[in-house]
Formats: sequence, structure tokens, C-alpha cells
Amino acid sequence: MKILSTKDNLQVLHEDNHIIVINKRVGDLVQGDKTGDKPLPDVVKEYIKDKYNKPGEVFLGVVHRLDRPTTGIVVFARTSKALTRLNELFKNRETQKTYWAVVKNKPPKQQDNLVHYLKRTEKNNSSKAHLKEVPDSKMASLDYTIIKELNNYFVLEINLHTGRHHQIRAQLSAIGCPIKGDLKYGFDRSNPDGGIHLHARKLSFIHPVSKEPITLLAPVPQDTIWSAVD
Repeated sequence: MKILSTKDNLQVLHEDNHIIVINKRVGDLVQGDKTGDKPLPDVVKEYIKDKYNKPGEVFLGVVHRLDRPTTGIVVFARTSKALTRLNELFKNRETQKTYWAVVKNKPPKQQDNLVHYLKRTEKNNSSKAHLKEVPDSKMASLDYTIIKELNNYFVLEINLHTGRHHQIRAQLSAIGCPIKGDLKYGFDRSNPDGGIHLHARKLSFIHPVSKEPITLLAPVPQDTIWSAVD
């Protein structure tokens, strides 16, 4: 059973005058698409409007995105000043992002740095990982560590060094470790809720206005696999 975020059940991890950070659910859209489903920024605006009795339009800036089937931390800007500064932070890779992924095969090494060249295909909205540079490809780098072994799966902690389209999904698939539920990248069956077991677990950055360091941790979704991890 899939539960989408609404203004009444929104999982707020941090909130101040300049930013709001949400723990995104499976199926929440960070950016509107052709489905016409209500995107998460609209839900967050409703939440702010309701909570603070704001008249008129609520300002909310989208700083970065997570794929629809992925869960975890998403940061939004509540002021234009915060948006400009957050955009710079993310563009200059001045953030530390940690993901958790549940995969079906054991990776070749306990921990490793993966470097591929990703080529995006617009037609089916996917990226293919190549070991060598190919035309129109972009270099992608991450490191992973196996943090837990479950009965049939392995849990990886992943730190991103670049931010490419479907990067984690494509790179893990390329080493024979597709993410649980990720049909697009080689897993053999989908999850009941249509999601995949990829979770944006932790994010560290310098607050765009106060300049204080912030580290946020997103609780994992409530399902039997994730509850065995956390």
C-alpha cells in the first residue's frame, strides 16, 4: 500500500525561516511530470500556508531532486536568498550525501570506489554505465561499503562524488548488483509499492543563511526489509 505525502502527514526533518527539509516517500514527485500528479513542492507549500496562516503565494525553491521511486532527504528553500546560496552549494558539491541501497547480489569487494561514464537515453529515461568514455557520456564516481548482510540481500552505504542522472542505480547495476525493486536497472521483480530500496539517508551542509553546519538523518521507510537494516 503506497501512501503519498500530504500537508497533514508530511515528514518534516528540519524547518526554519529559510529552509525546510522533507523525508520523501515512495511515489512523491519532486518535479511535476506528465502524470499530472501533485508534486511534493505543492504539498510543502500547502503545509507552510496552513501552518503559518500565510496569505497569498508561498515561496518555495526546489534545490535538488530524488527519483520518484526513491525515498529520503529533500531540501527546499523558503526564501530567494536561501535558494541562491543552496543552488551554489549543490552545484559546487559542497554537500555530503549518503545513501543506503538494498541490492540482491554481493558486490565484488567489501568497499570500493566505482567510476563509470554514464550516457543518458531520453527515450526510456535511463542511463547506461560504461567503463570507458563514450560520446555524450559524463564521468560518474561513488564509493560504497557493505554495511549489512540480510538473508537474500546486501545493504550498501554509498557516498556520491558526482550527481548524475540515475547514477547509483546505473552504477550498481553495472557491477551486477541491481537495487531491490528496480526493474529498469535489472532487478527481476518490482516492489509492491512501486518503489525501489534506495534511500537518501544523510545530508550535511552549511546553512545558507546562519552558516551553521547542519547534518540531517532520514528514518528509513517502514517495511520489513528496511526495518532489518536500521
